Amino acid sequence: MSATEPLPGLDPVIHAQARLRVMVALAALSTGDQITFPRLQQLLDMTAGNLSTHLRKLEDASYVQITKTYQRRTPVTYVALTESGRRAFADYTAALRALLTPPTDQPGG
Repeated sequence: MSATEPLPGLDPVIHAQARLRVMVALAALSTGDQITFPRLQQLLDMTAGNLSTHLRKLEDASYVQITKTYQRRTPVTYVALTESGRRAFADYTAALRALLTPPTDQPGG
């Protein structure tokens, strides 16, 4: 396994550092809540282009939903974690915990 390959059981879409940070930020929102693109960009301290690239990959995997709308005449982009994204993140964190938990000795062994 090379240094760039994710560990077994870890979703490669989420495993990239920037996308993991996006998923953590979105998972902190209540189910059904969304955040504006500029606020997410500010929270993560990412450039607009970098954040857009990672959001596109997460959107292609159906992990996030991007909604473009207007407030008055100003365009606003909202980002939300989808239900499948929330499940994928829960699975990812469970797999990570399993990898980090040392095996316990079995009785009689």
